[in-house]
Order: sequence, then C-alpha cells, then structure tokens
Amino acid sequence: MLQSNRSLHRTLGFSLALSAGVTLAGCTVPFVTDTTRTDPAVFVQETRPVFYVPPYQDPPSNQPPPTPGAIPQKRQIIPTTFHQTYGMPVSSPVHRIMYDVIRDDGHTLPAIPYSRIDSRFLRQEVDYATREPVGAIVVDTRANFLYLVQPGGRAIRYGVGLGKAGFSWQGRGVIQRKAKWPRWTPPDDMVSRQPELRQFAAAEGGAMPGLNNPLGARALYIFKDGKDTLYRVHGTPDWQSVGHATSSGCVRMLNQDVIDLFERVPSGTPIVVL
Repeated sequence: MLQSNRSLHRTLGFSLALSAGVTLAGCTVPFVTDTTRTDPAVFVQETRPVFYVPPYQDPPSNQPPPTPGAIPQKRQIIPTTFHQTYGMPVSSPVHRIMYDVIRDDGHTLPAIPYSRIDSRFLRQEVDYATREPVGAIVVDTRANFLYLVQPGGRAIRYGVGLGKAGFSWQGRGVIQRKAKWPRWTPPDDMVSRQPELRQFAAAEGGAMPGLNNPLGARALYIFKDGKDTLYRVHGTPDWQSVGHATSSGCVRMLNQDVIDLFERVPSGTPIVVL
C-alpha cells in the first residue's frame, strides 16, 4: 500500500512537471505552444520569445549546410539600394550648412532649398585662371557666375541672377559702399517700366529693410570714376531667380551667399563685369 502511494505521488509529480515545466540543473524549461502562426502581433513584431524548435529538415541542394551553432534568422534582410535620378542637381552635404537658417541683426533668413537649385550655382571653390588680382570680383554674365579671386589659381564661385537683355551693365568699377539690410529706392526709369514699384519710390528712404526687400540682406554698391553706377551686387528673397536673367541689371545673389561675400571683401574692392 505504501509503495502504491509512492507510485501515485511520482505519477502526479510528473504530471505537474509537464504542466509547470521541468527543472534541469536548477533551470525550469517551460513547454510553450508555438503561437507565431496564429497570433499576428507575435508573428509580425516578434515581441515575445519562442521556444518551439522546428524539426530539422535537409537544406536545399543548392545551399550549403548550416554552420554548427548558427542562429537561424526569422527575417529576410533586404539591402537598401539608393538610386540617383539623372538630370537632378547634385549638391554636397556642406551646402546644408551654407544655406541653413541665419539669424542676423534681428532678421531670420529662412533656409534655402538648395536641392532645388542647379548645383553649378551653389557656392564652391573652383580652379580659375585670370589676370585679375587676388581679392577682385569677376562677374561672368554668360555663365551667371560671380568669382572672388583667391591665391593659387583658385576662386570662390557663386551663382548669380543678372539683368535682362538691354538692362545689363558691363565694365570695371570698385565696391565703394557696403550696406547691411539696405533700403531700396527704385530709379525713375525702373518705375516707368514697372509702375507697381511706385510705392517704394514714394516711401521716405525707400523700401524698408527686411525679408521682402528686393536688395535682400546685403548690398555692394558699384562705383566707376567716383560716380554711382546705380548697379549693385545684392541679395534677393527670390532664390529661384539665381542662374537666370530676370533683374533690371543688378547682380543678384542668394542671401546666404551675399552675406558670405560681404564679409570677405572690403570697400574699394575692384570689380569687373565681363
């Protein structure tokens, strides 16, 4: 009778072990039903451990046998491929810093969407052979470039917008005046062509400085033989005009670029517009 009770206890203990888990060397190994194929949350997200080990199957004949001790992957890792779209401008990551938001004298210039501008017209240092002295400004009206001559046959090149046919200026001069956040008063001949500018001509002192001022954040005034030519190198809020002939003769630059140029050149800098 005592032996029968012991057998019954062993049987009950084994049954409890099956339901609660088996202790092997101090570690309880649970018996868990595989629910990964019935519970989408587990199958997709794999948020809980799975103890079910599928039976071994021979690998396909075209694949090598598994490496001993290797952990089988549950996801197929698909490498990401980056495709370049031909015809789109390519720019350097440095341009993100160049054309980022600028806070300047109480004004906040928005970031320029440089990826939408032809990369030729973004600020960059290039090889440039010229007889002009180091520090001179050269404007190439055919290519819509402004060069600031550097030592060693190099130059900093900026993209610019230029005057429409019949309104461009050519020649040699000097930057005799510089202004931050300048006011702008359109000349009479410009008002006659564009009557909507009359409001700026009538305002005392011209258009107020600011983000919508046609001269932008900086202006460099071109003089020749001591007289104001009325042509400027200046910024513009219309970044899309850079690289095109849309102005009334002035040299337009991206606001972030004209600020950079303004800091590099002193008054008296020679300028030649080819």
